[in-house]
Amino acid sequence: MTDLPSNASKSRRALVVQTNFSPFGNKLIQAGHLSPDQMSKAAEESRRTGRSLIEAIESVTGKQLPAEFVRQYKKQQLFELTILYGVESFDPEVADIPQGQIKRLLEIVSVDSCRRYRFVPLTLEENQLVVAMVDPDNLEAQDELRRVLRSQEYSFQRRAITLDDYQQTISRYLDEQVKKEAENQKREQELKNTISLEDISKFAGEDGELEEAPPDQEELDTEGDGSEDESVISLVNKILRKALSDGVSDIHVEPQEESLRIRMRKDGVLHEPFPRFPKAIVPALTSRFKIISDMDIAERRQAQDGRIRRVFQKRPVDFRVNALPSRYGEKIVLRILDNSSTQLGLDKLITDPETLQKVRDVASRPFGLILVTGPTGSGKSTTLYSILAERNDPGVNISTAEDPIEYALDGITQCQVIREKNLTFANILRAFLRQDPDIILVGETRDYETAKTAIEAALTGHLVLTTLHTNDAAGAIARLDEMGVEPFMVSGALLGVLAQRLMRRVCTECRIPYTPTREELSRYGLASSGEVDTTFYKAKTIPAAERKASLEAGELCPKCNGVGYKGRVGVYEFLQTTEELALLINEGAPTERIKEKAVEQEMKTLLAYSLNLVKQGYTTFEEVDRVTFTDSGLEAELKAKRKSSLTCSTCGAGLNPDWMDCPYCMTPRFQD
Repeated sequence: MTDLPSNASKSRRALVVQTNFSPFGNKLIQAGHLSPDQMSKAAEESRRTGRSLIEAIESVTGKQLPAEFVRQYKKQQLFELTILYGVESFDPEVADIPQGQIKRLLEIVSVDSCRRYRFVPLTLEENQLVVAMVDPDNLEAQDELRRVLRSQEYSFQRRAITLDDYQQTISRYLDEQVKKEAENQKREQELKNTISLEDISKFAGEDGELEEAPPDQEELDTEGDGSEDESVISLVNKILRKALSDGVSDIHVEPQEESLRIRMRKDGVLHEPFPRFPKAIVPALTSRFKIISDMDIAERRQAQDGRIRRVFQKRPVDFRVNALPSRYGEKIVLRILDNSSTQLGLDKLITDPETLQKVRDVASRPFGLILVTGPTGSGKSTTLYSILAERNDPGVNISTAEDPIEYALDGITQCQVIREKNLTFANILRAFLRQDPDIILVGETRDYETAKTAIEAALTGHLVLTTLHTNDAAGAIARLDEMGVEPFMVSGALLGVLAQRLMRRVCTECRIPYTPTREELSRYGLASSGEVDTTFYKAKTIPAAERKASLEAGELCPKCNGVGYKGRVGVYEFLQTTEELALLINEGAPTERIKEKAVEQEMKTLLAYSLNLVKQGYTTFEEVDRVTFTDSGLEAELKAKRKSSLTCSTCGAGLNPDWMDCPYCMTPRFQD
């Protein structure tokens, strides 16, 4: 009985505490979202900091309130504002005033006034501006509105708005303004770096033109399209000459919103060698490139392919050209095919002796399929031609199907794909099989028909070389499976897969020797104890903005011009088909399992190969991060090492982790 008065007094005290709160606060307490003490703290924090009650409650409880309670609180706020100020309330979620409409009205009432007096214009109807105000009774705000609107003969009508809604509404506009100002600043900066139309003639005339092409490749002439303007012709020649002089691989002619940008890819990285050109020159420059590429200048809605042949420093150079319609005009990309600058030979490409020997052994086989994989621009064609150059002999019949023909080799039959005349890879390959070939090169395998024909040729006594677009060597198996090629045909024909990448060589003149930390080495799976005597290098890269000053001060490296890198080196991963791998391919094993088994059989992954290049001083860890660190080779190597470390506790023989006991001495337990 003594407990009853105590419990009753507690209930009365709780009731007294709850009656100090608003109905919304009491409902939250009753629903169990917070305690009376937490409600008191939230109310105090809201009064002290000026934050909304919802934010204060979520800050105190550490959790978000349900949407229905937030909506209910807002309705209560709007009702209280209507009663307090005697004006209608405004709810952005219900009224949905377009942001563009508010933007136009802010030209009548300045943003500074809106932020100072906490109001925002909503609509303008019959010379009356409707304004939502956090404090509709603020006399200073009303005087400001009268002063601004009097000269325009407008009156105003007040609405009440919550502080949260006002802040969100005005913030959206301010965010748009900040974004617009940033875009304007960027555009202004681009225009500052843009050459004027008057200066193009002078700019283009600073360098000589390319030499004329051979008579059978002369340029076409058209009239009335504006492309024959001398300054545009000189500018195109200057762009091509600059690319050939700098040894770039690709030229990108990119129309932008306010200008024309020219970028060039050197050693796998894009850079911008010229200032921006005015947008007005885009049609003439595009037409000029399309004319000399033998494209249809009247066709602007479809992608087109073309080719340019020029003579530079007494050597022929080909440009493979593609035009693609884009938002601000046609983008032109030119791939440079300079045969004279490429040295063919596997020993000039593959630096690792073991990988080189494996590739040569497989390439010397009389029949089978060899795949070379990698992304666009990774040097696949150069590798294939290097294999052909080593096998090119009067006693060997070699035929190639290419799109386009990138290298001219004596003693080899080379055929160009012409899809318009149904001369496809598959049709050319079928024709080759009737011409007694020994070695066949297919430029690219991109469909089931070509893949099936190539594998059938490999199974019937021909050595077939072709390329695929995959991330690594093991991924080529899955790619053929996606095309619909049966696994038993792949395992029976495939000799090996060579995956490759290209990394920039660190400049030997200005590279900086350094000692990496233990953490950095462990990130790449390297043990610091084994790298004590190894010298690692960093590239001395000078930002483009500082290179001119460095050149004047005589501090710019004459070999790399402050880039820190000069030339490129190949990274290779060679998966050679063995009996165990052939069984896995027949079983349809996943790519990870095939790669893991290949690593167990001493395949050097792309990552391992690139790390060896770092140790040998060819490149840097930064290039490893850029090119090969996303490769899954590190994980496969670690798994292989763990498996190779399992030994029998009795006889010491190496064990497979799947074995329950040692097959040599039948010991049921083994140690790691």
